[in-house]
Formats: sequence, C-alpha cells, structure tokens
Amino acid sequence: MKKVIVIGCPGSGKTTFAEKLRDKIGLPLFYLDAIWHKPDRTHISREEYDTRLGEILSLDSWIIDGNYSRTIESRISACDTVFLFDLPANVCLEGAISRLGKGRYDMPRIDTELDPNLKREIELFGSKNLPTIYSLIDKYKDGKRIVIFKSREEADELLTQL
Repeated sequence: MKKVIVIGCPGSGKTTFAEKLRDKIGLPLFYLDAIWHKPDRTHISREEYDTRLGEILSLDSWIIDGNYSRTIESRISACDTVFLFDLPANVCLEGAISRLGKGRYDMPRIDTELDPNLKREIELFGSKNLPTIYSLIDKYKDGKRIVIFKSREEADELLTQL
C-alpha cells in the first residue's frame, strides 16, 4: 500500500479514515478539498488544481482524500489501493451536519450551515456518482486492492487489523 485513494460521498467519513490510515501506515496525506477551496469561498483554477494533483500523483507514495469526479479516473488508475465509502445518504447527511461550525484540516474555512448544493450532492451521490465510480473501479481493478465500506464500523475494523 503505497498509493491510496479514499473516495465516497461527502460526510461519509473519508477524511477521518484517511487521517487514521496515515497515522497507521505513515504515508503523506493530501486533501483535495484543501487544494481546491480558498478561505474566501472561491477556488483555484482547474489548471492549477490539475497541476497540483499531477505533482501529487508523481510522488512515490501518498494517500489522497476526496472525490472530485472530474479527476477520479486519473487517481483510480494511478493508485494501488482504493477505499470506497458507499454509505446511505442519511448517514452522510448526518456526518456533514455534525461537522458544521468546526474547523477541519481538510477545509480552509468553517461552514456554519449546510450548503444546499452539498445537501443535494449527498442526496444524489448514490444514483449520480456511484455507478461511474464502480465502473472505473472495475475498469482499473487488476493489480489493485479494492475495499468497499458499507459502514463506518467496517472502516474502523480494517484500521484495527493494520
């Protein structure tokens, strides 16, 4: 396990898992949200994001936390391990709500209310994003470790086994 991606619905527990995984295996952790978002609620350009992601992918080892569907194929093809959080939307909504008003390592700002666009993204993730993710995992599965979590407890159990 040298090149790891942690993907799934917002609020599913990706970042918490990625941080615990980093602490267990010692790989550098990169947060896509921290790269994309600026504190003033704007974001960097796609070109700058692609450049920074390319720099990370060229490293010998990493954990990358985040979805960003536009670049998910490049990360799936480059990694050796995929951790996918495929949790129910209500669990992810609760996760997103639970972090309101709290500072996060992966986000350069503090949200105090649930953004309606994020709420909709969470509600539609299973029907809109998961089919593509599963298709890409199937396309690039050879030689990769694929772990799909259906609950946070499954993720915690894996961490205890490392």
